[in-house]
Amino acid sequence: MTYILPDRKLRVLLLGPYPPPHGGVEISLASLQDFLQRHEVCCEVINLTRHRKAEASGVHYPATAMEVIRVLLKKKAEIIHMHIGGNVSWRLLGLGLLCSLLPGRKLILTLHSGGYPLSPAGKAARPISLRGFLFRRFDGLIGVNQALFNMFVNFGVPRAKIRLILPSSMPARIPDVTLPETISKFLASHSPVLLTVSGLESEYDLPSQIAALGCLREKRPGAGLLIVGAGSLEAEMRNRIRVTSYADHVMLAGDVAHQVVLHIMSLSDVLLRTTLYDGDSIAIREALHFGLPVIATDNGMRPKGSVLVPVGDQSALCQAIRRILDKPKVRQTSPGAETTNLRHVADFYRQLLNATS
Repeated sequence: MTYILPDRKLRVLLLGPYPPPHGGVEISLASLQDFLQRHEVCCEVINLTRHRKAEASGVHYPATAMEVIRVLLKKKAEIIHMHIGGNVSWRLLGLGLLCSLLPGRKLILTLHSGGYPLSPAGKAARPISLRGFLFRRFDGLIGVNQALFNMFVNFGVPRAKIRLILPSSMPARIPDVTLPETISKFLASHSPVLLTVSGLESEYDLPSQIAALGCLREKRPGAGLLIVGAGSLEAEMRNRIRVTSYADHVMLAGDVAHQVVLHIMSLSDVLLRTTLYDGDSIAIREALHFGLPVIATDNGMRPKGSVLVPVGDQSALCQAIRRILDKPKVRQTSPGAETTNLRHVADFYRQLLNATS
């Protein structure tokens, strides 16, 4: 089924972070590109991060701001769709302003920073502000949670220009891929397996998870903790793990391909998402989609089915892990694909183009 303007060849240009690494924003952007291309939309990507590969499959890796501008001017797309996660920098908002000045394009922003409304900039949202002016330059804005939608309104963006669309899509089944040998051996030698998929950064509160494993191993000596992700605190995390009595049972797997992560989920027992500061999480939604129990700190925006614990509460985390593991294990093997969110994005494209056709 074609969701986008079957009577014309649509050209879309996505701007944002492209895998690797395989973070939530990167996965969302890659999933959208794949969805559009499968529905006969010409869709290319401009990667806006320092992570680069050889250009292929319509993905461009400009090394400087001037190269970004050159690609923008070269590509005659009807839709330019920016994706921003983490810090909403003036540099990226300035790029949005530049894109808004290009004739014949509709400009959309998806803001993936679910916790941004709670930041000082988000709390100070008002129409008479530079950020408010820049957000209003976009033809359409997508927030991944209600707090972002409300924040855009506070910045003076008309409600008709805003959509609430959850990030990414859910695959139909666990990918049949070969795991790296080190990960495969770790999974085979540990039961139960606690899994976390996050960056090695302070906001993800990995020390709480490492300590929770020690608590769990008192009653379940075969337990292990597999941490997927990379970040600036890798050396610190390795040192913290090294001084424990169970260092051999914690694995830092580094950045792992998305398909591999999904396969790991099928072999794990609990997904942990303990954070000090967090927005939405695609890993949580994927885990719940495949029936993997999730324990997450309560940030006011976790999806239904998550087991919530207070931020920084080590005792509550340990108790929640034990309660889940004491229950019978029931898992879905093929829940079916879920692409509703991607169709909503495609519909938004069509609505914007039809409004000026």
